[in-house]
Amino acid sequence: MKTKAAVVIEPGKPIEIEELTLDGPRENEVLIQYLYGGLCHSDVHISIGDTIARLPMVLGHEGAGVIHETGPGVSRVKPGDRVVCSFTPNCGKCKYCATGRSSVCDMSAPMLEGYLPGPRFPITGPRGDYGAMCLLGTFSQYGVIHESSAIKVDDDLPLDKAVLVGCGVPTGWGAAVNTGQVKPGDYVVIYGIGGIGINAVQGAKHAGASEIVAVDPLANKRSKARELGATQAFATAREAQNFIDHLTNGQGADCAIITTDLITDETVTDAFNIIGRCGNVVLTALNRVDEITIKLPSAPMSYFRKHLRGSLYGDCNPAVDIPRLLRMYKGGQIKLDELVTKTYRLEDVNQGYDDLLNGKNIRGVIVHEH
Repeated sequence: MKTKAAVVIEPGKPIEIEELTLDGPRENEVLIQYLYGGLCHSDVHISIGDTIARLPMVLGHEGAGVIHETGPGVSRVKPGDRVVCSFTPNCGKCKYCATGRSSVCDMSAPMLEGYLPGPRFPITGPRGDYGAMCLLGTFSQYGVIHESSAIKVDDDLPLDKAVLVGCGVPTGWGAAVNTGQVKPGDYVVIYGIGGIGINAVQGAKHAGASEIVAVDPLANKRSKARELGATQAFATAREAQNFIDHLTNGQGADCAIITTDLITDETVTDAFNIIGRCGNVVLTALNRVDEITIKLPSAPMSYFRKHLRGSLYGDCNPAVDIPRLLRMYKGGQIKLDELVTKTYRLEDVNQGYDDLLNGKNIRGVIVHEH
């Protein structure tokens, strides 16, 4: 079948809209009609070359839609099911899934190659085989994905909001709740209030932090952080450091979470300096694989038992935490509607990312036309 998709052909060039050919689902695969795709910063990293991926690649790793067809052996979903896609699969069988670390499931290894197990590329076009971002490629009208990437959700959930729980919401929420181990009464500092940072604010609030300090140079981002739970918001790391020093009599914060667009050694150093003894620095932001962004003195880390933790998908389990977060949304414990700043047609994907890079959006969403 034919599908229209947003494709990265060459880093640094505009994203292109192409008509591609999609093969039908094979064993353990499903055909999904995508209805919505979230505009997440990780796709920008591929389009501009900060993240090296196999090209051409269909972008999009936040997606929600309806299952149209299932291949042999599929048991998790059936035709007609409404699903949210997880940007990291959850096979339930590998070493990491079996030991409670499903955010690094073995099946996620080719996410930047974009092929399904085999390997095989169900998407083809004028440039041969096309990869799919995180095995999903949600900036396409239709996709063939592994059943381990599809999480069935309740029929009454609005998929244009639920789509955000495929990546940004659990990544930020879990960075505070799981990786950062925020506890009631803690002091938390969050650097960068985009689609992930704003959900780190929500996670810290849910965990009971008494002070949640947002750091972002943009006034609209600081305002949104306060709206969703931040107790303080500053434009610079220095202002945040002065506030925490004064608040704690020099003891420092309990957790610092970095969710900036690109992680830098300066931000890592700021976060390391702002936490106190036994504090956690959580890294969720990206940069080039060969870029050295951690340059810290080892003595304070040892003497003061400071921890530096990497976090992927907020250390969440998609099979459990996507439904959990959506139950919390229905119960008013977490906000999704307030995260969506603007919606776009697929053809306007470049404008959507320009708006993201210019700081206009907390989160933009692609609405597929069928």
